[in-house]
Amino acid sequence: MSKSEKVTKSNTIKWEAEEYVQHNKNVGWYIGLVVIALALCALAVLVKWWTFLALVVLSAISLILYSVRPPRKIKYTLSNSGLKEGEKTYNFADFKAFGVLQDDAHFAIVLRPRKRFSPSVTIYFPANQGEEIVDFFGARFPMEDVKLDLLDKLVRLLRI
Repeated sequence: MSKSEKVTKSNTIKWEAEEYVQHNKNVGWYIGLVVIALALCALAVLVKWWTFLALVVLSAISLILYSVRPPRKIKYTLSNSGLKEGEKTYNFADFKAFGVLQDDAHFAIVLRPRKRFSPSVTIYFPANQGEEIVDFFGARFPMEDVKLDLLDKLVRLLRI
């Protein structure tokens, strides 16, 4: 029996992982955020862009709340019928390929959607189950190189 046949016949793979990689932020990060937000607020008041002022304030508050909130632990179940992420289920027919992404010591599967403007789905997994999970996806999809887009690179740079 080949490896792909073995993976195809297996019932389920279950694991638990954090929903995103949390980067440690020092006091300087928060001070920088507040300084930039205050500068943008001052600009908005000078040119009387009240909607932009509200957007800057809400964005700064949201970023601070998001950065102090710990990531949730999500339960994943991978089976022949699809991927279950918490209560959400993804059908394999909605995806055309996958790739593996490494973010420091964290590993993730990135599922590429068939629909043109649909977002990719990123799923973190523990390294000790990595081979089993990658083999499972490899039996169903072609593997592609995963490259971060501009927004992903900006998020990593800002440690959000």
